[in-house]
Amino acid sequence: MLHRHFEDFDAFLAQFVLDRVDRMDAQAVALRGAAGTGTVADNISGALAAVFGSVAVAIVALVTFRDELRARLRETWPAGVPVLTEAAVMFGVYLAAERDLGRVAADADVNTLGAMLVGSGHLLYADRAGTPPTPDAVRRVVTTVLAGAPRA
Repeated sequence: MLHRHFEDFDAFLAQFVLDRVDRMDAQAVALRGAAGTGTVADNISGALAAVFGSVAVAIVALVTFRDELRARLRETWPAGVPVLTEAAVMFGVYLAAERDLGRVAADADVNTLGAMLVGSGHLLYADRAGTPPTPDAVRRVVTTVLAGAPRA
């Protein structure tokens, strides 16, 4: 059935990956809307678990090992791994909103922190054979990455 809708398997995979990026829009809106509520670390921990509880780890493996998939994605997505890049942007935007509210230090490099959160989250979740990390383990990673950025 797929052969009727897609040129080949890599075309299907590219559409799948881009669809996953589109599905992150609601999560990004919800995280941005959480600015000023709860704690910064808890908000990010929940969002990080949601990103990596989805197919993000599998997408990294697909993009890494399929040259044709990477080439197709580059036609519409110029850099990075689509789901992870979008997640880093989502965290950066959220942290900027928290910075504007005074809950994150004024000089915090929110874009770098967003990328660090995604990279650290990926390493935490990358062992797909094992059990997922506990919420406490995720929160520890988040608070370590954010050390010095949130205001008391």
